[in-house]
Amino acid sequence: MTETLRLYSYWRSSAAYRVRIGLNQKQLVHEIVPVHLVQDGGQQHSEEYRQLNPQELVPLLLHGKRRLSQSLAILEYVDEVWPDLPLLPATARERHRVRALSQLVACDIHPLNNLRVLQHFERAWSVPQPERDAWVKHWIEAGFRAAEAMLAGHPSTGDFCEGDTPGLADCCLIPQVYNARRFGVDMTQFPAIERIEAACLALPAFDAARPENQPDAPGGAV
Repeated sequence: MTETLRLYSYWRSSAAYRVRIGLNQKQLVHEIVPVHLVQDGGQQHSEEYRQLNPQELVPLLLHGKRRLSQSLAILEYVDEVWPDLPLLPATARERHRVRALSQLVACDIHPLNNLRVLQHFERAWSVPQPERDAWVKHWIEAGFRAAEAMLAGHPSTGDFCEGDTPGLADCCLIPQVYNARRFGVDMTQFPAIERIEAACLALPAFDAARPENQPDAPGGAV
């Protein structure tokens, strides 16, 4: 019998969004435990949560007694433990491409515009909101120009980032597109990304993982 999977998540966290997609795509039943990143000074900073994850970040996946952090590491873990419906393709070349696209988002774009960076700009240097928004847009657009070049016209790009089955790269790309739209990025300049986004969001696994469909979203069940 599969041990309970418990995902500590925030509805608008793109890193948690990645993991929600991956768990849904692999059809792994899991419980969502909301951690509000803004209320109460950020519930991720509570002593109770710090005991679970010393980084004070979401997502965190509990698998039995195992505490699993970092979204890409979580997704590769579940792919190894439950190999059915794989998120990574079969060959080393294909896996490299998928990992490169995934890390372009998770390592190059996202860390520069996540919540704690923007909060530091505001608290330490009083950077006004328009300047913070411009910072976010700049780095998303810079990363998406590279991603678009890697995807558009590449023989390995199919309906999704790699072939015709969604995988790890799509789990990373779609949440970043959500963030891009939040910050007013003109996505028409990235037609390959927009096409892949549409294909992904038409799937139940991606649709169920959308921020607005989470129990802790405004108007949700929590």
